[in-house]
Amino acid sequence: MALYSAAAAVLAGLERGEGGLKSLVYNSGFPHVRQLYALVSETLRYAPVLEKLLDGAALLQAEKKLAPQLAKVLVYDLLFGKGLKCGGRWKALARRHRARLEAELARMKVRQKVSRNEDLLAPEKAASAAASQIPRYVRVNTLKTCVDDVIDFFKRQGYAYLGKAASVEELKTLSGKKFLLDLHLPELLVFPSQTDLHDNLLYTSGHIILQDKASCLPAFLLGPVAGSHVIDACAAPGNKTGHLAAILKNKGQIFAFDVDPKRVATTNTLLTRAGVTCCQLAQQDFLTVDPRDPKYSRVTHILLDPSCSGSGMVTRGPGEEASPSAERLQALAGFQRRVLNHALSFPALQHLVYSTCSLHQEENEDVVQAVLQEWGLAFRLVTAFPSWPCRGLATFSGAESCLRASPAETLTHGFFVAVLERRKDGAASPSSLPAAAKNPLPGEGTEPGAAPKKRKKKKQQVK
Repeated sequence: MALYSAAAAVLAGLERGEGGLKSLVYNSGFPHVRQLYALVSETLRYAPVLEKLLDGAALLQAEKKLAPQLAKVLVYDLLFGKGLKCGGRWKALARRHRARLEAELARMKVRQKVSRNEDLLAPEKAASAAASQIPRYVRVNTLKTCVDDVIDFFKRQGYAYLGKAASVEELKTLSGKKFLLDLHLPELLVFPSQTDLHDNLLYTSGHIILQDKASCLPAFLLGPVAGSHVIDACAAPGNKTGHLAAILKNKGQIFAFDVDPKRVATTNTLLTRAGVTCCQLAQQDFLTVDPRDPKYSRVTHILLDPSCSGSGMVTRGPGEEASPSAERLQALAGFQRRVLNHALSFPALQHLVYSTCSLHQEENEDVVQAVLQEWGLAFRLVTAFPSWPCRGLATFSGAESCLRASPAETLTHGFFVAVLERRKDGAASPSSLPAAAKNPLPGEGTEPGAAPKKRKKKKQQVK
């Protein structure tokens, strides 16, 4: 019941204008923030339908002590979700009214001449629903296990492993209890979009991380070798930090920063569960970190994923800016330029990844172009993953070196990634990272075309 109570509280907070969806979820105190975010997002998506159902079934009139927000969450999971996971009086209440709610849902479909639940949504909501059919991506946490053991574990749970995907199109065909190895990232498994693994032993023990494929790109493309000193400038909620630690094999040092104390607490919980031991997490604004501090004299890699409009995220709710104003975009871009400039000022820095979950040119190509112009010949763009289908917008020479991701073309959330490296003396031509088929595993070689080393013998069996 804690999940439903937390979701109802977030909905109430949104209605009172107490903050955006993400901030209210992170500040809720609920331990499984992604599960909570998903439930609230889906309840919001179906809100118009749920309100009609509640009215038609007269549920709130029959249950006067039931708060409207809690009613929406319960009815969503009962009729559109995975089924109620609670017990006690709320489950009894739902059973008592289930027949009436299902009958009202059937009447709504007849009136609107539709057969599927999602067809009840408004056209713009239906488009969002189509986009949300992104697969369930599962990153294997190599700090605790290996890909082969995780595949074997899911096989024992009745899942059918179909091997490595040959194309993005193949990912769209997944259904039921089937899964694939991703065609681009070597430690990413792909399940059908409806797959819920929040209660799976591997997830609760930190052996797997539920992380969108696009979100895995920044750490993968930064690829620091074991022993490196790395900064994760805007770390919360910590998935990218954990991914960096896995690439480093917990050897080296990660300095992770976030200014919000509750988000830092969430990050600490996630990193502890993932078995990360090489990270020093600090509640600090990255802009206040002194690049000349001897502590950071060996920092050669920086991952910078700053605050942005979040316009690439598929599920949005009240307080989330799908179309921010020009003034808001200008303010965000100004902050992003400042923080990118600050990151490039670390004296030993060799490689930096700048990423956002935004679709807007102002936060992406324009920021990179402006900062590169300020630094002259000191840094250059790296053409990472030449085989990746989505490239940067052609707004300046070299912008095609950047990556973009989208639900339609890459079957991921919307994302932008730019890889920068410090120029060596005399370097004048653009650098390039190898294509996916030739890319060394992170931490196993940095030179283009380097052959990946053989995977070390697995060190922990998944029981």
